[in-house]
Amino acid sequence: MKALCDAKTKAVAANIRKLREFRNYTQEYLAAKLDISQNAYSKIELGYSNITINRLVGISEVLEIDLVDLINFNYDNLTQLKVAKA
Repeated sequence: MKALCDAKTKAVAANIRKLREFRNYTQEYLAAKLDISQNAYSKIELGYSNITINRLVGISEVLEIDLVDLINFNYDNLTQLKVAKA
């Protein structure tokens, strides 16, 4: 069970990073929006910290994506976001 949780945490962390980069946001920008340090935010993207539901909701709001889509993100979603952004 722990291995599955760790794998999902890493996947969600990677999704957050990909979406942040897609939006051309810096780690500093997201950290400021979330009212945390850049170091704390970096640990989220690296999968080193457990993310609370409240933090995930905040991240999804800043990244302008539904929470479910953030958790289940894949490259097809990125293509749809590019179309919506254009």
